[in-house]
Amino acid sequence: MTYGPDALAHDTDGRAVFVSGAVVGDRVRAVIDRDEGRWAHAAALELTEASPERVVPRCPHAGACGGCPWAALSYEAQARAKRDGVVDALARIGRLGTERAEALVSPLVSPGDPWGYRNKVELAVARDARGRVTLGMHGRGEGDVVQVKSCALLDKAHSGAVKSVSGALGYLAGSHDLQLERVGIRASRRTRDLEVALWTRPGAFPRAQVAKVLGDALRPTSVVRVMQKGPAKARRIAGVECLSGAGSWGEVVGAESMRVSAPSFFQVNTRGAEKLVELVMEALDPQADEEAMDLYCGAGTFTLPLARRAGFVSAVESYGPAVRDLRRNLERAGLGNVDAVGGDAGREFPDTDADVIVVDPPRAGLAADVVSRLSEQPARAIAYVSCDPATLARDLARFEEIGAFRPTRVTPVDLFPQTYHVETVTLLERARA
Repeated sequence: MTYGPDALAHDTDGRAVFVSGAVVGDRVRAVIDRDEGRWAHAAALELTEASPERVVPRCPHAGACGGCPWAALSYEAQARAKRDGVVDALARIGRLGTERAEALVSPLVSPGDPWGYRNKVELAVARDARGRVTLGMHGRGEGDVVQVKSCALLDKAHSGAVKSVSGALGYLAGSHDLQLERVGIRASRRTRDLEVALWTRPGAFPRAQVAKVLGDALRPTSVVRVMQKGPAKARRIAGVECLSGAGSWGEVVGAESMRVSAPSFFQVNTRGAEKLVELVMEALDPQADEEAMDLYCGAGTFTLPLARRAGFVSAVESYGPAVRDLRRNLERAGLGNVDAVGGDAGREFPDTDADVIVVDPPRAGLAADVVSRLSEQPARAIAYVSCDPATLARDLARFEEIGAFRPTRVTPVDLFPQTYHVETVTLLERARA
């Protein structure tokens, strides 16, 4: 399996062919649909011999929906493929070599059930030539929308929310121009919170009608409208309106109670988030007389437990809504030993000497200057939480080149079963002279 939805084959000349609709070990009849010279992409047309690792997906829409591209692969095979992918990235991109990468990477940690684990799903919006609106899950093809009655990845207690929200908004769209771009549903089994977030363009909006119809359909604890403006690839938040309820979503992660606004990032797997926190705290073992640093801290998933253990925490986050959520969560928790800074991690790098550091950057990883600044810190350890093995490997190579810190353990965590995505927690310790 590749780091993507496809399985890898080779033609008679040894050229790599990425095959969609297949899993490792399958024999298929396929047709080339993209030829790039040195490699090609193909679509499986017929399964002639099934792999021993092939299973019947729990979701009947798995072949069309883009949410679970590995659903036809046994979970044991998924776990092996994800760990192998991390090892391969560290060996090749990180230039650590296969032997060292194998020794560094632990077995994949699975925090919970491989189905029904998500606390959030996002609905796509499509319009036909007559302007009729359809809501559903994102399909595998660009712009495809798959109508479903429920999502097998969403928490089982709320799996029917997809149908309820789609039906309610589809009904409203027949008589109102909602200017919908996407719809988010966040659900918590622990707090029983259920939030519907409508992502729209600014302008007139039937607020009362939307709140009433959604309220009748599924009794959400919060309905918000997130207004965006700007070109499609560079949207920015123009405002957030609370249409009904709390105006935010609540979740419990370990011992921490958090509230998160619709635009803010939060891990879609709550049990997975708890495992990340557990691994980070275990790796760093922050002490009461130590200073901690938390870069790309979001709404405070790591900041709050750090603040309970360390003497002081410098927390930096660039996204405005997340900074506001962080400050609110710290206030709710009664934690006054945190300096919450809004801004880019490179420009707002804390002017302090940290003993332990957490970094949890977006998929693009760490900027080169941030790696340099981190390497200048006197810290005894850094915990690097990553959602992309390739950028993690690139950044570890940069740390190695500078020489102040070396990776000593990489733990892959399966926050996204039925997909190729994998989270990792890497412990970097000060290099010995």
